[in-house]
Amino acid sequence: MTKGILGRKVGMTQVFDPETGVATPVTVIEAGPCTVLQLRTQERDGYSAVQLGFLDKKRPVGGRSRQSQAARSERGHVADIKSKRNKALVAAGVELPAKAGCEPKRFVRELRGETDGYEVGQSVVVADLVEVKRVDVSGVSKGRGFAGVMKRHNFSGQRASHGVKKCHRHAGGTGMSAWPSRTFKGKRMAGQYGSSKVTARNLGLHRVDGENNLLLVEGAVPGPNGGMLVIRETNMKK
Repeated sequence: MTKGILGRKVGMTQVFDPETGVATPVTVIEAGPCTVLQLRTQERDGYSAVQLGFLDKKRPVGGRSRQSQAARSERGHVADIKSKRNKALVAAGVELPAKAGCEPKRFVRELRGETDGYEVGQSVVVADLVEVKRVDVSGVSKGRGFAGVMKRHNFSGQRASHGVKKCHRHAGGTGMSAWPSRTFKGKRMAGQYGSSKVTARNLGLHRVDGENNLLLVEGAVPGPNGGMLVIRETNMKK
């Protein structure tokens, strides 16, 4: 059974243990409640997964929907809105997947694995992770724009002595000799830094606060405060 939940980063703090005198840095994550929107099966989709949705998305009041509001396709994903396509599929004898019957969700992700114990429309809360000891947390890292090699790859830069003219933070030579006469793929250079998916592996789950829907995870997790996260039970073994 796949154990995981969606949430968003609140911020970092520390938890002090008066008995041992140890201060543990933790990240506070607001997790759930999430709704099971769909169940992927091997027979129908070719893989097994649980699709979860987190945070309701506003419906359009009138006219065209904005990006922050749920489109008709998003509303049809979670509820039966009797579209022409659905009627045609039913008339053709196609069995439509069950709908969750909830509000459209802002953050939707799938957790691959066995789907035993899950039902469409079920609510997933942080209390379901009480027995989990360590988790993997995935998110989008902070975007830092176009960065040089010293900031992006921790290069030491050129010397600051005489003879180095206005290129102290440059990367240096990147070319090859007569053979192979080209630059290899993956060469560390200046470029887009951050704003990519990052997974922090095997973090300890310090505390589960079911009353306030909070998780306290040991250490840092990717992304800014308010960033969306996927928290799942780790499969990493030391």
